[in-house]
Amino acid sequence: MIGSDTERSLTYAGAGVDDQAARRFVERIRPIAKSTHGPEVLAGVGPFAGMFRLGSYREPVLVSSTDSVGTKVKVAALLGRYEGLGIDLVNQSVNDVLTVGAEPLFFLDYIASSALGEDAKVAVVEGVAAACREAGCALIGGETATMPDVYAPGDFDLVGFVVGVVEHDAIIDGSSIREGDVVLALPSSGLHTNGYSLARRVFSVGVGGDPVAERARLEREHEELGCTLGEALLAPHRSYVPAMRKVLSKVKGMAHITGGGALIENVPRMLPSASSGQVPSGSGQGPSASSGQGPGLAVRLERAAWDVPPLFRLIQREGGIAEEEMWRTFNMGLGLVFAVDPSDVAAIRSEVPEAFVVGEVIRQTGENRTIIE
Repeated sequence: MIGSDTERSLTYAGAGVDDQAARRFVERIRPIAKSTHGPEVLAGVGPFAGMFRLGSYREPVLVSSTDSVGTKVKVAALLGRYEGLGIDLVNQSVNDVLTVGAEPLFFLDYIASSALGEDAKVAVVEGVAAACREAGCALIGGETATMPDVYAPGDFDLVGFVVGVVEHDAIIDGSSIREGDVVLALPSSGLHTNGYSLARRVFSVGVGGDPVAERARLEREHEELGCTLGEALLAPHRSYVPAMRKVLSKVKGMAHITGGGALIENVPRMLPSASSGQVPSGSGQGPSASSGQGPGLAVRLERAAWDVPPLFRLIQREGGIAEEEMWRTFNMGLGLVFAVDPSDVAAIRSEVPEAFVVGEVIRQTGENRTIIE
C-alpha cells in the first residue's frame, strides 16, 4: 500500500527535488504571468501547453527565437539581484525577432538549477513579466527544472523562447539595401548579455574565487562609471521594440548587436546574402569581417560618430585587451544597427530621436563586410 513503509525509504525531496516547493512557486508566479495576458491568451501558466489565438492577418509569418542569458548569471548570483536577468531574457529575444519586422506575440522561459531559492526564481519571473508588458507580448508558460548533480549549488541557467508575427509583405530581409544607404544606430544600455566570460575574467568575479572578495569588487564605486561595477555589469539588456515600431516600414535591414562577433560579425548579417566570417589580422583598417562570398555590399562605420561608453574602456584598460578584440567581443555602445534610404533619415529621427548616423553602405572591395574607421 502507498505510504505504508516510508520511514527509511528515499524520497524525491531527499534526492534534491522538492515538489511541494515547485507547486508553491507556480502559485506565486501565476498572477505575475497573468498580468501580461490579453484576450488572445486561451491558456497560460498551469496547463501542459500554452495557447495563443492569432489575430487577423492577411498572410502571417511566424517568427521565433531562443537565447540564454549566459554567464551574466554569475554576477547576479554574487549580488543576489535576479529581476534584471528576466528583463535580459525577454529583451534579447524580442530584439532578435524585431530584426525581420516581427511583433512579439508570446514568450516562454526555462529556469534550470539545483538549489536556486524560490524568491530568486520569482524575481526572475517578475523581470520576465515586466519586459513582456513593455514589449506587448504574453508570458504564457515555461519550465522550472531542479537538477541536482547537473548544476552545482548556486549555479543556474536561464533560457527564453519568443514567437512573433509579421505580414509576409512586411518582412525586413535586407534585400532592398543599396550602396549609399545610411546606417543608423540606437545605443546599448551596457554589455547587454554578451562578453561576460571575458569581463568576469578581467575583474575576477564569478570565477570560483572567494565570494566575499568577488562581491567587494562588484560593490566598488567607479567614478568614471558613476555607479558600482556590479550595477554597470547588471544593467539590463534594453528592448528596441517600443522605439522601432513606428518606423519599421522605412527600415531596409536591421542587426541586433548580440552574440559572438558583436559589431564585427553581426552588422553584415543584415546585408543581402550576408554571412558572418573571420576577422583577418593585420589588415590595417581596424576590425572587419569576411563574408566568405564574392564582392557585394559592406558597411563602413565611423568610430567618431559615437562615444564608446566608459565601461568598455574600463574593461579594456583593466584587462589589457587589444582594440580589435574589444570590437569583436563587445557591442561598444551600439545595440541596434539598421540601414535606411537617405531620404528617410529625417523622418526616422523625428520618430526615434535617439537614433543617430553611424555610417553608410558601401561597395565591397575585398573580403571585409564591416569596416570601422
